[in-house]
Parts: sequence; structure tokens; C-alpha cells
Amino acid sequence: MYSGLPVIQTEVLTRMPQKFRDSSRRRPGSAPRYRSVDSFIEGPSFDREGNLYIVDVPFGRIFRISPEGEWDLVVQYDGEPNGLKIHRDGRIFVADYKNGIMVFDPKDGRIMPLIEYRHTERLRGVNDLVFASNGDLYFTDQGLSSLSDPTGRVYRYTAQGKLECLLYNAPSPNGIALSPKEDILYIAMTVAACVWRMPPVADGSARVRLHLQMTCGGADGLAVDENGNLVIVNVGVGLLWIVDKRGVPLYRIESCGGEMTTNVAFGGPDRKTLYLTDSDNGQILTARMPVPGLPLYSHS
Repeated sequence: MYSGLPVIQTEVLTRMPQKFRDSSRRRPGSAPRYRSVDSFIEGPSFDREGNLYIVDVPFGRIFRISPEGEWDLVVQYDGEPNGLKIHRDGRIFVADYKNGIMVFDPKDGRIMPLIEYRHTERLRGVNDLVFASNGDLYFTDQGLSSLSDPTGRVYRYTAQGKLECLLYNAPSPNGIALSPKEDILYIAMTVAACVWRMPPVADGSARVRLHLQMTCGGADGLAVDENGNLVIVNVGVGLLWIVDKRGVPLYRIESCGGEMTTNVAFGGPDRKTLYLTDSDNGQILTARMPVPGLPLYSHS
């Protein structure tokens, strides 16, 4: 796929220390896919001090990695955190497959549920989330939806506390991102290996379009640069794609880790470093990008 594109290489920045890789710490009842691993990291997001936060799904852990590469376990709880974003007020919002949308306060160390239900129905299994500049929170509710059961959902939780369903017929919605002007919402559909785009509205007028169709693997994490280009993780094949706002491919990124590179975030002093979670191997990879990512907290 797009073999003639310029290639951006990655390198290993840091690995989870061995002291955090004791598989005996796994919680009872972990999903079968995680029972043979000592970690599965996702959800990279930076705070204002340049610390990188990530989640460890099967162990219910959130880690903080300092700019110097030091790993600290900030909380472990009974959950399956998939995605993480940091609000401008410092609170950490977590998309937890088991518990719904959680909020972690790093000041007091408490993690509490925020959204568990829509009406009387529990959320199916949330995956990723993104903030708009007005404080609205968008998140994907993937569950076990698939091409044969396209019932995944995408929600907006407004800054006023109203939960709205934007999509209810999505096949495995995963990564989610907003364009620089916040007039386009991008959603990665994992099992369909594609990205959808739509206006971020809940009034029934939104036309959903196909932004990019890949030929293999799945679609996972998303990130946007300041020119509106979209970074797409092609999970399962160890590749990422950078496409412009029309969906035209510009670059290919090759993971130097495993095939389960999952999520991405821009960071660094100039915001031109892309940080990738090599989930199976518990590594953070980096790649130097041609265009900076959106300013920190432009969407929070």
C-alpha cells in the first residue's frame, strides 16, 4: 500500500523497567488476550511539564514517564484503561473498557467514574477520547462491535454535562481526533481498517464520509498536526500513515518495534516528535515529523 511514499523511521526511546513486568500482578478475570503478556501500553498524552502519561490495559495501571525517561507508577486500580487525555485543569480522563470514562486527580491520587451509563444501559467498552477547546469530550464506545455487528458508538459529553450519541452504527470505533478548526471529527474503525470523518454535531444532520481505506491490519490511534494532516496507526502491520485533510497519503512511518504499535501523540519542545506506544513490547518509540503537532491543550 502506497509503497512509493517517503518513509519516516522510528527508534526506541524507552522501555518499561523490568520491575513493572511481573505478570503475577495481573488482576483476576483479565481478558484472555492479555493473559500471556506482562504489559500492554496505550494512551500516550503529555502534561504541561513534558511528562508522558500512558496506560497499561491488563494491569489497570497509569504510568508517568519523565522527560529524562524515568518511569513512575501513579495509580493501579480495578479497571482496563485504554485511552487517556489530560484536561487543561490537570485532571486525567481515562477511557476504561471495564468501567467507562474515569477521572484521575493526580493531586490526591483518586480515580473515580464519570460516565458509566447512557440512560439505563451501560457503556459497551470505551476506547479513546479527545477534548474540544470548549471542554466538550468526544469518546468511542467500541465494545465487541465488528463488521458483523456494527453497533459501536461515538459520544459527545458536553462541558455542561450532557451525554449525546453521535454515531450508533460504527464497526469497532477506536481512535478519535479533531481537526485544527474542530469542524471535522475523525474516527478510526479498527476491524474495517479505515477512518471515517464527520462534523462533530448531534442534530442528525451529519454526513459521515470515508476519509481513508487501508488494505490490511486495522485502524487504531489518531493524531493531527497543525496543518490538519492526520496520523493513522495501521495496527497489526507495524505501519503508520500520514494523510492530508483530503485523505491523500503523504508519508509512511515504519515501526522499529512490533506489529502492535497502537497509539500516538505529538510532543517535545517543538512538538515535532511523534511518540508511539509499542504495546506488546512495553516500549515508547519516537519519530521526527515534518510538521509540528497541534499545540498542547488546544483541545482541552
